Amino acid sequence: MAAKPGAMQKGSVRQIFHSLAASGLLLLFAPAALAETKVAVVDTQRAIMETEDGLRAQATLKKVFDNRQRELDKKQEDLQKERTDIEKQREVLSKGALQKRVEKWQREMIQLQTVFVEYNKELQKKQNELTQPIFQKTMGIIRRLATNDGYDVVVDKQAVPYVRSDLDLTDRIITLYNQGGGGAGGDKPAAGAKPAGPAAPPGLPKPMGPAAPALQGPAKLPAPKP
Repeated sequence: MAAKPGAMQKGSVRQIFHSLAASGLLLLFAPAALAETKVAVVDTQRAIMETEDGLRAQATLKKVFDNRQRELDKKQEDLQKERTDIEKQREVLSKGALQKRVEKWQREMIQLQTVFVEYNKELQKKQNELTQPIFQKTMGIIRRLATNDGYDVVVDKQAVPYVRSDLDLTDRIITLYNQGGGGAGGDKPAAGAKPAGPAAPPGLPKPMGPAAPALQGPAKLPAPKP
């Protein structure tokens, strides 16, 4: 059974044992629980990103968004230069001229921030669009592998501070995916398995798409001298 991303800590065996310890029952039940529960982990994000489809998705995003990212970076650089120039000219410009330049710079900075917010939304939408099918197929492979190998619980690797390397199924999942292991029937839950809930792709790391420019709020320039 695969736990859905974002809720994986909830089903963590480690947390269950911590709860038992708090209630004074760990010493009575831990040996039996450990003997009966077969647990594995999967780095869901890596499993998705390092499949052949995941690598293609990254390449597509890079191709689509690289040019726009460069435009944003160039505009931000130009605004930084403009601010520096305004600060240098504040002693020689008239109060009215300086105020106009400051206000123009602030309008352009706010506009750039607005464009950047929309850019991020579009990037996230495209990421979800490309990775949703990969995520669904990966979840099917995890369910099937858990059923075939007799795992009672499969948790996301990010939800636990430590795990033995032999319990990590990530490389096997990637190999099965690339071999077409999530074919017909691969997405059906095993008999008796609890559904993981609505599937959703995990948040992807920044390398999946263009790096976001570090925009700050409109800087307040020194007030012009009277």
